Amino acid sequence: TVIGIDANEANIKNRVGSNTYAFQILKYLYQLQPYRFSFRVYLKNNPLPDMPKETDWWKYKVLKPKFLWTQWRLPLELYWEKHKQDVFFTPGHYAPRFCQTPLVIAIMDLAFLRYPNQFKKKDLYQLVHWTKYSVKNASRILTISEFSKKEIIHFYNYPKEKITVIYPGINIDIKDKKLKIKNTFQNLKRKYRINKESYLLYVGTLQPRKNLIRLIQAFKRLINRPLALCGRSNINHLIIVGKKGWLYKDIFQKVQELGLKDRVIFTGFVSEKDKAAFLANALAFILPSLYEGFGIPVLEAMEASCPVIVSRNSSLPEAAGDAGMYIDNPYSVDSIYQAMLKMMKLNNKQRKLLIEKGFKQVEKFSWKKSAKKTIEKLLLARNEGQNDYKR
Repeated sequence: TVIGIDANEANIKNRVGSNTYAFQILKYLYQLQPYRFSFRVYLKNNPLPDMPKETDWWKYKVLKPKFLWTQWRLPLELYWEKHKQDVFFTPGHYAPRFCQTPLVIAIMDLAFLRYPNQFKKKDLYQLVHWTKYSVKNASRILTISEFSKKEIIHFYNYPKEKITVIYPGINIDIKDKKLKIKNTFQNLKRKYRINKESYLLYVGTLQPRKNLIRLIQAFKRLINRPLALCGRSNINHLIIVGKKGWLYKDIFQKVQELGLKDRVIFTGFVSEKDKAAFLANALAFILPSLYEGFGIPVLEAMEASCPVIVSRNSSLPEAAGDAGMYIDNPYSVDSIYQAMLKMMKLNNKQRKLLIEKGFKQVEKFSWKKSAKKTIEKLLLARNEGQNDYKR
């Protein structure tokens, strides 16, 4: 059996969200060998050093030019190949425009259909139209939460029995690295001028649906609250970790407007090592998002002994379970503020209990399990034959 994979989503240096999902699935598919099948992996650029190494059963094909790659270059290659794949897998929204073999795609979320005004016009057009044809031609769809499965059924009327929820795993490794993390954090404190260790942490791309403007407004209220509402009174920073996405300028503007330049720290994209250190030392991780396909940083935070505050919407209750403290209405600054205040008022015993619940919650998720389930569905699509679902 030959499995074709479009691995471009994984072959990116600073991975977030869907890039992380694609990379980890590839990495663990590779680790599942020796198996009875081989992989043909297609790329626009040469594989990065941390991508799986070539073997006799894992081969890369780098195709040029890159222009409209999934629209004509990849389909052309697939058409002319002498030895065809038995199934083709795209761990993202954009499948090859034409594909003669059964096709499996992965969809993280459909935020662009729920919140079209939060995307640039060019990106929105591509997301809407390219995802639509990919869904139309897919034999099966993989997704990362029950919530996203419902969204795919709702927007595309795609058969629910052809959609499989495969939860993601955890990317960071905290265990047995306490000393290293402590040293890393001392360096981070100097680099970002963190003068007190009591901080709230956000990890994710800077974009409108992450709800960062309301988070910043709630944080302002938190640090200005009367002493009678104290809890942990020395909260000093809101640290925002992540690269700029789109329509992010208003976020920086709000920090200036509220006079929080020294209190809100933007780090940009950081390494996995730095992210682990930030998580392990935070008072709490907060994700007040309006919409998430899953929320991998929620798992990472819990793995790092960091309690989490998340919105009670979309897929986030699936990720956090009973280990999360919830924002009931993320459109309300007061609701975000109240959740943060509640976290700060926890005594040591209550905090420890929440962290223990987090450890239990993360045990449910593993990339190895995700990869095994992915292989099962790819082979099922192969067995079912040539795209039996066509609209």
